[in-house]
Amino acid sequence: MAGTEYTLPRATFDKPVKLLIVVAPFYRDIADMMIEGARAEIEASGATYDLIEVPGALEIPTSIGIAERLSNFDGYVALGCVIRGATTHYETVCNDSSRGITLLGLQGLCIGNGILTVENRDQAVERAAPDQMNKGAGAAAAALHLVALTRKWGTRKGVGFMPDAEELRLAGEIKDNPTA
Repeated sequence: MAGTEYTLPRATFDKPVKLLIVVAPFYRDIADMMIEGARAEIEASGATYDLIEVPGALEIPTSIGIAERLSNFDGYVALGCVIRGATTHYETVCNDSSRGITLLGLQGLCIGNGILTVENRDQAVERAAPDQMNKGAGAAAAALHLVALTRKWGTRKGVGFMPDAEELRLAGEIKDNPTA
């Protein structure tokens, strides 16, 4: 089935883009394949990234939420793998990690969801491998497309304690670094 899906053209940017890759490396080999795919896609688009690891898929949305509050990334790539086991823990992890990412997205965060939810290791390898389905690259591409849409439709206006978008440098330091 790989190769029959439609893929959008790569997003392009006239200003720098910085993403945060958040990975739960419970299955290290699967995570490494997904990171490889995500890095290649991000670099091919001319963007940059930071990478952090978290204990598990349930911690991915929380980590993204923390990064959104305390840093200044343009978007996020969520990577992990949940393989069905003998208990209902699989459903909890799949549903709650997906729900958390969806809720963050509905708040305006640009997140590419690359958390694999599979029945077995073979399915995970097929989806993670860069020479197969390359879902890490797909998640990075999704985040980049959402960043492009956000920029197309304009910048946020300052509300309450949220600064106007012009007061911040993209994925970096505060523009005029005021002191108290």
